[in-house]
Amino acid sequence: MKIHQTQILVTKEDLDQNNHVNNIRYVKWVNDIAISHWETEVSTTVLDQYFWVMLSHNIEYKHQILLGETVTLKTYVKSCEGLFSIRIVEILVDKKLCAYSETKWCFMNSKTLKPNRIPQEIIDLF
Repeated sequence: MKIHQTQILVTKEDLDQNNHVNNIRYVKWVNDIAISHWETEVSTTVLDQYFWVMLSHNIEYKHQILLGETVTLKTYVKSCEGLFSIRIVEILVDKKLCAYSETKWCFMNSKTLKPNRIPQEIIDLF
């Protein structure tokens, strides 16, 4: 299991009317870190041949995140078989888990635009 992570500084644009991070932003962060992990691990050739689509998404919110806080996004692939992958994203502030996401992704072929069985060499990367 390879862990991929990045940090983000919360800005005013991330906030909702209650002055904490908007729920929509969490979904964007989950999507962005998944794409970043994928693009970091695979070759340009693979990027041209395949992509992922989000099928289902669950976020458990544990603590609010506020303006000016530094957020650590940490992701890894929990399982990867057949057409599907389950990806975990942990959203932390100062090592405190603020949100936990589990997302089901479908592996897609760029030429056919249809689901594609995940090749073993890609499973081995994650």
